[in-house]
Amino acid sequence: MKRALSFLLSALALLAAVPIRADVATTKTFTDNAVLQRDMAVRIWGTADAGEKVVVSFADQKKETTADSDGGWSVFLDPMPACGEGKDLVISGKNTLIFHNVVVGEVWICGGQSNMEMPLNSWGQPRLACTEEEISGDYSFIRYNRAEHVISDEPRDEFNSAGWLLCKDGIQKNCTAAGFHFAVRLHKELGCPVGLIDSNWGGSNINSWIPATGWKKVPELIPIRDQYEAELSAGKKVEDWARQAGMFNAMLNPWVPYTIRGAIWYQGESNAAEQEFYFFKQKAMIEEWRHLWGEGDFPFYWVQLAPFTHPSIRADVTGDWPGLRDGQTKCLELPNTGQAVIIDVGETLDIHPRDKFDVGNRLALWALAGVFGKDVEPQSPTFESVKFENGKAIVKFSHVGSGLITGVKNGRESLVETPGTAPLRFAVGELLPKNNEKDPDKLAWIFADAEIVGSDTVVVSSPYVKNPSAVRYAWQMNPEGCNLYSREGLPATPFRTDK
Repeated sequence: MKRALSFLLSALALLAAVPIRADVATTKTFTDNAVLQRDMAVRIWGTADAGEKVVVSFADQKKETTADSDGGWSVFLDPMPACGEGKDLVISGKNTLIFHNVVVGEVWICGGQSNMEMPLNSWGQPRLACTEEEISGDYSFIRYNRAEHVISDEPRDEFNSAGWLLCKDGIQKNCTAAGFHFAVRLHKELGCPVGLIDSNWGGSNINSWIPATGWKKVPELIPIRDQYEAELSAGKKVEDWARQAGMFNAMLNPWVPYTIRGAIWYQGESNAAEQEFYFFKQKAMIEEWRHLWGEGDFPFYWVQLAPFTHPSIRADVTGDWPGLRDGQTKCLELPNTGQAVIIDVGETLDIHPRDKFDVGNRLALWALAGVFGKDVEPQSPTFESVKFENGKAIVKFSHVGSGLITGVKNGRESLVETPGTAPLRFAVGELLPKNNEKDPDKLAWIFADAEIVGSDTVVVSSPYVKNPSAVRYAWQMNPEGCNLYSREGLPATPFRTDK
C-alpha cells in the first residue's frame, strides 16, 4: 500500500512539473463566415500558452507574435480592400484553428432594445418587417453575429453566440430587420459584404449599455453612478434592466477589440420618462464606446423614436416621448453622428412599427454621406431659427435638400407629394397673464395654420393667438398627420422653441 501511494505521489509530482498545454483559442467574434473590416488595420486576438508563438494567415498575409505572460496575443492584418470571395483565416500555435469563408467588407454594431432586436420575421408574427423574398432569398453578402441575452456586473471577454451566419435560406429570419435593410442599402451602393454585430435586448434601458467607465465622464451622470454604487454596497437588489453597464459588459465588451466601421442604435422607449435628460446618457454611451474601441470618433447613427399611442386632439397634451426625441436630436452636436427621423412610420397600437425598411435606409443615408462621400442629404429638415412678427411665427429650417414640401408616406413606398396641402401639427403658444410677478411663465398652446414659403421657411399663425411667443412641430407622442418633408423624402424633425 505504501509503495502504491509513493508511486501515485511521484506521478502527481511529475504531472505538476509538466506545463498544461493551452490550445490557441479565440472568441466567438471569429468563426466561419466572419466579416473583417475593409480599408483598416484588422485586429486578430486570442489566448495561448505564455510565450507560445502564434501565426495568423489570411489571404496573402502572414503575421507572427508571441503570447504574453498572461497568455494573451494579438496581431494586426494590414488594411485590405473589400472582397466577397471567402477565404480561410488560419491561426496556428501548438494547434491550428481554421475559419472558412471569411470575407472583407463593412462591419457595423447594431445596438439597442426591441426595435433594433426585432428580426425580419417579427418574432413569428404575421406582419413581417420585410418581403417574402427578403426573408427567404440569398442575401449572403450580409452576415450577422447575434449575441445571446446575458448580463454581467463585470466586463467579459467571451459571449454566447451561434457565430457568424449567412443571410440566406431563411437564416436571416432572425437577423435584426433594421440592420438588414441598412446592410442591403450599403451593399447596393458599395458592392461589398456587410457584417452586423447584432447585440441588443428588448426592453433594455440605456443604463445597461453605458460602460461603467463612462458614467464618471459626463458630470450630469456622476451623482447617478455614485448613488448606484452606494446601493450596491448596501446590498440593494437591482433589477436586470437597471444594472448599469450589465448588458455592455456581457454582450459588447467581448467585441471591443474587433475592428469596426461604426454603430447604429435604436433605443429610448424604456427611458422615455427622462425626456431631454436622455441626451446625457446617450452622449456618455457614444463617447465611451468610442474611447474603448480606440477608433477615434467612429460613425454613430441612431433612430429617433417613432409615433405611438392614440393621437391627441389637444396641442398641450404631449406625453414624454417628444422630450426624449429632443434629447436624441441634441446628440447631433457630437462629431460624426446622425439621426434617422421616423416620425412618419410609427403605429398607433404597436410600439414596434413594422416598417424597418425606411429605418434602415435612412440610417444608411448617414453612412453613405458621412463615411463614403456620396452626394445624398441624410439629415431631415431641422429647426434653425424663428422670428415672431405681426402675430406670426416665421420658422426657418436647415437641411431642406431641394426644398420643403408636404407629402404622404404609406409604409415603405416612396413619398407622395401633396401640392397645395398645408403643413399639419404645428402649434403656437401664447403667454398667459400672471397673477403676480413670482408666478412662472406659462404658455397656452393651440394647433395653428402653417404655410410653406420659399424653400426653407414655414409661416405659422392662428386667428386665436394674437401674440405667439413659441412654436412647436410634431410635439406629441403620436403627431398623426404631420406631413412636412424635404423633397428628398425625409420628414421634418420634431422641435419646440420653448425650453
